Amino acid sequence: MTLIRSHADTRSDEYKANFKFHTQLNDDLNEKLARIRSGGGEKARARHADQNKIFVRDRIALLLDPGTPFLEIAPYAADGVYEDSVPAAGVVAGIGRVSGVTCMIVANDATVKGGTYYPLTVKKHLRAQEVALENR
Repeated sequence: MTLIRSHADTRSDEYKANFKFHTQLNDDLNEKLARIRSGGGEKARARHADQNKIFVRDRIALLLDPGTPFLEIAPYAADGVYEDSVPAAGVVAGIGRVSGVTCMIVANDATVKGGTYYPLTVKKHLRAQEVALENR
């Protein structure tokens, strides 16, 4: 593989300012993703746990073949769209391996508004089905 060499001056003030700015953007994005992955908030998560229910990402982890990756699709869906927060549009969708077969997984997150479907929830679910169909 050919090595791509950079001609950027990593000691310049411009480089350092850009690096700092983009590092902060990346940190903000990761923080937002962590909030999204926590689902419908602490109160909803506590209620879910009190009912001995398994959280959505834990259910997916149990379904996947051990040690295999899960590529989540559209975790930022519905972010900032509705007046109330609807993390990941209320569903987790992604590609993973189950019994040795690569497949699309869509799982409802009951901690997000009790599992209510919003218009973008439907759109995300349908898009996951399209991706699965296109990659049979």
